Amino acid sequence: MDDLAPDPDFDVGERLRALRSQLGLSQRRLADLAQVPHGLISMIETNRSSPSVSSLRKILGGLGISMSEFFEPDSPASDQVFFSPTETRDLTSLLFSHKRTSGGKVALRQIGDAKRHNLQILHETYDPGADTGQVMLEHFGSEGGVVVSGEIEVTVGAQAKVLKAGDSYLFSSSVPHRFRNLSDRPATVISACTPPYL
Repeated sequence: MDDLAPDPDFDVGERLRALRSQLGLSQRRLADLAQVPHGLISMIETNRSSPSVSSLRKILGGLGISMSEFFEPDSPASDQVFFSPTETRDLTSLLFSHKRTSGGKVALRQIGDAKRHNLQILHETYDPGADTGQVMLEHFGSEGGVVVSGEIEVTVGAQAKVLKAGDSYLFSSSVPHRFRNLSDRPATVISACTPPYL
């Protein structure tokens, strides 16, 4: 069995509540730090809402941790150089394990120890209808990627374009951005970001 497989008993809401409590933050204070609506923290902690990738990332930014640290807090540092598909780190299946979001699922798999190398490489899969969220992603750094299959709409600031297999993108991550699959088939993207964001 793959030791990097997601734990079916992982509770997103409980994990968020525990981290927030460890830091001595109220729900309102965390919401202010993350710049999300106050009620969202409560909804997630009680598992009444499954956050979008962008909302969860904003909340974790308020806590000062990455998605990898959130989902795999005890992952040891590794000198591993080569990775099979089963050795990548699943950053999202636990996010969608309790309640499926509207539209399709976004699956993000990280190659190796992004923090150690100051580079995050992701294998991203977007189901039909998948969306990183209406709240645009925005963070320090640069990112780029190549569409391997399917098509994905990439919005960067005021620019939006549907990219198809073979098309690519590169931009400053400080510009608000969003990824959506508007087609009826899955899309796959290989991306890189420095410094690591998720």
